[in-house]
Amino acid sequence: MELAVVGSGEKLAVSEAIFGREFREDLVHQVVVAYRNAGRAGTKAQLSRSELSGTTKKFKKQKGGGARHGDYRAPIFVGGGRAFAAEPRSFAQKVNRKMYRGAMSSILSELLRQDRVKVVQSITVDEPKTRALVAKLGELDVNRPLIVTEDANEALYLAARNLPYVEVRDVQGLDPVVLVGARSVVITVDALKKIEEWLA
Repeated sequence: MELAVVGSGEKLAVSEAIFGREFREDLVHQVVVAYRNAGRAGTKAQLSRSELSGTTKKFKKQKGGGARHGDYRAPIFVGGGRAFAAEPRSFAQKVNRKMYRGAMSSILSELLRQDRVKVVQSITVDEPKTRALVAKLGELDVNRPLIVTEDANEALYLAARNLPYVEVRDVQGLDPVVLVGARSVVITVDALKKIEEWLA
């Protein structure tokens, strides 16, 4: 399949197997949920008797005083450790490399079908000025774009930093969550070729 390069009149040939796949909603949902869960922190934790600070001295004699105890950190005492203490858990879910790449390919294919992707030769700004980037985006007529470049230019990143709903990513920083949330995607030719090599 061929994609039009905005502003140049040229056509870019890309793989039909990667950018022309059917949309797999179940696969995309699974990968997006797994990606977001990987960023969660399991914060629930309690202290067992071995983790409490305090003396381990035996506070009374072994025999003749009723129940036998070693120290006050036992679970039956106020301020003692928990008998079955909760540990921080991991929310990570296993996602195979083939599944992840398939989901990324599926998302990109659907964005292309909906005409929400604009391929440009390059997108750069001479200096990190928001005004310059706004002018460039106005020429492309895009709304809340995700800008994908081969490797993120610092001037471009700084120019976009003050714009709400505009995000700049390089190919290595691309993930399914940011792609699903983008209303439109502006991607350079070099970045598209790099993505095609990665998903092949």
